[in-house]
Amino acid sequence: MKKITVVMLASQTLALLGFASYPVALMSIQNDWGLSNFQSGLIASAYFLGYVMVVPFATTLTDRIDAKKIYLLGGLLSALGLLCFGMLANNYPQAGLCMLINGGGFACLYMPGLKIISDRLDALEMSRPIAFYTAFFGVGTGFSYFISGMFLPLVGWRMVLMGLSCGPLLALGLVYFLVKDLNFAKNVRHRPLEWQDLLPLHKWKEVLENRSAKHFILGYGIHCLELFASRNWIVAYLIFCSSHGQAELGISYPVVAGLIGLIGVPASILGNESAVRWGRENWIHGVMLLSCMAGIALSWTYDQPWWLIMLLATLHMVFIMADSSTLTAGLVMSAKSDIKGAAMGLHSLTGFVGGLVGPSLFGFVLDWTKKANLINPWTYAYGSIVISSFLFVVFHSMLGVKSRSRC
Repeated sequence: MKKITVVMLASQTLALLGFASYPVALMSIQNDWGLSNFQSGLIASAYFLGYVMVVPFATTLTDRIDAKKIYLLGGLLSALGLLCFGMLANNYPQAGLCMLINGGGFACLYMPGLKIISDRLDALEMSRPIAFYTAFFGVGTGFSYFISGMFLPLVGWRMVLMGLSCGPLLALGLVYFLVKDLNFAKNVRHRPLEWQDLLPLHKWKEVLENRSAKHFILGYGIHCLELFASRNWIVAYLIFCSSHGQAELGISYPVVAGLIGLIGVPASILGNESAVRWGRENWIHGVMLLSCMAGIALSWTYDQPWWLIMLLATLHMVFIMADSSTLTAGLVMSAKSDIKGAAMGLHSLTGFVGGLVGPSLFGFVLDWTKKANLINPWTYAYGSIVISSFLFVVFHSMLGVKSRSRC
């Protein structure tokens, strides 16, 4: 594996150390501030709102300037958001603003980090590094769960958030010192910057004219909706399970969530390898259906033995992650080189719109079903985030049948 890939994998892991600090502290913050589930979900969604607001500009600019410069800015913003949350936030609007800044910073880290790799490798070398880079999102979030869960009982949630703000700063340092600057062509670097370069609707239209690119982008949005809702609420669900006659698990729930997240990493890498063999679309559709079934089954097991809950939680994450690298690698490989940055921006934007919707949708359904006194509100909440995957598969399967019938 080339040095640039190793550096970017390490920096992404560091950049994500604060990612799970809020999901781990969610119940503590909810109790301290008297928040509803919907308000708690809104704080999580604010992170993705910040990402969505910034990512079109951050990724499109990587077609004009070295993505390394965007990355360094992202490290500063992400650290600032975490630090302010821990030091200053006293209610959910203030916390939401801090998460907005944190998410905006990560928008300058994630896809620009991938662009740093793609700009420095040949096209034939990119598929596997892209798969590893995408999968290492799970490594970073897994370590974030571990560290947050380890220190939360010892120092409280404020110190956890402030301490983990060092992660993006360390990522910034790695990239600054170990990634060489890239010299863009003069005609690209010196062409006057225009507004359509920052919000490239014309390029996005061109991207969406490619059927494969459109499929990967929409699929990524649905994938992220389910993924980030699940990651944000899994610790709370495990706590819910423990309150229904379960014996003590003997290990902290954030650590369990971290282990589950780490198991998803090889699933993402191996999923990309399997998709190359079996066909990307077939693979994506198959694992989406499996993740739907695993998510619903998990929500039914709250009063069952821990081994069954752990098995289904792991399977749910494995099936969610099994198409993650496939979706991103497919988009990067299918997009034309001159609009690759814009294509990656639209891909990431769509994904994190899903991330914006997922946690708050989950919390809203959880509140609504509790007020309606429905049996096991968690089944409805999980159902609200997996149904989009089911509809995506059905819709594209119907389109495939229609296309074949015309031939």
